[in-house]
Amino acid sequence: MSTVKLWTDEQVSSDPRVKAVFDDIRATRKSDFVNNFWRALANQPALLERTWSSIKEVMVAPGELDSLTKELIYIAVSTINSCSYCVHSHTAAARAKGLTDQQHAEFLAVVGMAAETNALVNALQVPVDPEFMVR
Repeated sequence: MSTVKLWTDEQVSSDPRVKAVFDDIRATRKSDFVNNFWRALANQPALLERTWSSIKEVMVAPGELDSLTKELIYIAVSTINSCSYCVHSHTAAARAKGLTDQQHAEFLAVVGMAAETNALVNALQVPVDPEFMVR
């Protein structure tokens, strides 16, 4: 259960700042669906605006990484941070961008392997090889 009010579409339509962001989310995503993350952030319009602007810049704007790779990175970080909501949300986004079941399985194997070897390196306090350092 949420610790803040999740804004309904009726409540959104009564606040021009929030409505503008929700309209942009719908237009950018080409969907009428606005998820609960944005509905929770609507309680703080400045935070809502800033977060949506950043998301568009990092996740939507064209860059060197393709959109599926960005979603996979988001899932990996969300897994490490134990954000179940984000894992589910970005897995759905990745599937919408073409993630197959086989790719998902391989991706999860990589995430699991990285988590295991990271834990081993941290436990053993292995020093970084000089060859890996940026010069």
